[in-house]
Amino acid sequence: MSGLYGELKKYAESDYYPFHMPGHKRSFGAVPEVRAIDITEIEGFDNLHHAEGILKEAQERAARLYGSGETYYLVNGSTCGILSAVFACTDQRGKILMARNCHKAVYHAAQLRELETVYLYPQMTDGPFYVGGSICPQEVREALEKDSTIQAVFITSPTYEGVVSDIKTIAEIAHSFGKPLIVDEAHGAHFGFHPAFPQNSVKLWADIVIHSLHKTMPSLTQTALLHRNGMFTDSDTVRRYLSIFQTSSPSYVLMAGIDACVELIREDGDRLFGQFAKRLKEFYAETANLKKIKILSEDGAETAGRMFGRDCSKIIISAGDESGRWLAGVLQERYHLEPEMEAAGYVVALTSAADTDEGFARLLQALKETDDELCAKEADLDTAETREAAAREHLPMRREAVMTIAQALQCSTATAALDGSEGLVSAEYIYLYPPGVPMIVPGEKIDRELLDALERYKKEGFSLQGLKDYSGKKIDICKQAISIV
Repeated sequence: MSGLYGELKKYAESDYYPFHMPGHKRSFGAVPEVRAIDITEIEGFDNLHHAEGILKEAQERAARLYGSGETYYLVNGSTCGILSAVFACTDQRGKILMARNCHKAVYHAAQLRELETVYLYPQMTDGPFYVGGSICPQEVREALEKDSTIQAVFITSPTYEGVVSDIKTIAEIAHSFGKPLIVDEAHGAHFGFHPAFPQNSVKLWADIVIHSLHKTMPSLTQTALLHRNGMFTDSDTVRRYLSIFQTSSPSYVLMAGIDACVELIREDGDRLFGQFAKRLKEFYAETANLKKIKILSEDGAETAGRMFGRDCSKIIISAGDESGRWLAGVLQERYHLEPEMEAAGYVVALTSAADTDEGFARLLQALKETDDELCAKEADLDTAETREAAAREHLPMRREAVMTIAQALQCSTATAALDGSEGLVSAEYIYLYPPGVPMIVPGEKIDRELLDALERYKKEGFSLQGLKDYSGKKIDICKQAISIV
């Protein structure tokens, strides 16, 4: 069989092991018999946009599992939940306080809502990982004290690298100013089910929490949940925007997958997450003595307190003087292990309760053999210094905002050579995917730091996304910012 389905079948029959999403790892839970249950809204099967029966009961089961006031099924991924949450908590042309390391979907929500954005920047961590740290609660307080027109607070916790912020304190601060807290907890759907993992933000009184079930749980790609709590959001408003941003033909296969996942965790979660935590603990112990390859510890203690908390299921691996792209290539080509993400200085291996002893053993063996290989090489100091600079550039940097995202996308544009665009105002996004955090957004001024970072990424072989020009040589800029001589 040829085509996409044929290629997927061939890949499924290979020995490649997934250290990436979806969390069912192509073998556990989910829904094996697809076509026979792919139906529409027929009698007896309810309607997601007007749930009164079987789907209402299913969503209530999910709410009980997570401890939320209300839970809604999402079949368009976390993206539709993020869009709905932002629209439900802000006015058109309002203002939002958001973490600069949010996923591009939050920026798209700000764009469509024509919001003015005020940014929170994660604390910076030291090498060899240079991952972004947590959002400081005091900076949330200071921003809200400074500007009473801010309507909502939006942060990402955990990040792609598993960095967790102090949600309880941030929620308390937001509520003291009468503002709702929205948490993109897409990568933390497994939180709260075992002491090895952080508590979920629903239990810490965030007002809206979005979970991508498919990222870390045994559920199908595109399945997610939106939880609503407390008095700072309105149920009818949230539902109204969900009916706009979700498909009017929700897949019963995906919804069945959500319900099956919820029931599996309810019935067998203690055993599954107990096994998962044990595998992780053993893995971290086994890799503690590697010499060149470094694994970010379970608690992130080596980041000098710049992480409030950490999700140890995100395994962050640095190969010393070698790039993350090099390490990802070794794991893929030599060992048939597929990591979730590669950055300048590290790779992310995403694990879940569906991972096996064999999978962890294969990763451990690959890292030990690669570590031995690296020990036999001489360190290249020039490469190491370049790698550190590139790694730091992966973090969200402060850029001067000249106009809002919506204003930049509505103005007249011109096309400029990217390498000659310093000082101009971008009319496009630029980001690496994953994690999908924009390095620059429309309305921000292009600076030398950005251009140097982009040049390094291109030399490393990373693919820049967001630009209309797929070659990465040209960029659309706002014509109002061009000086006419």
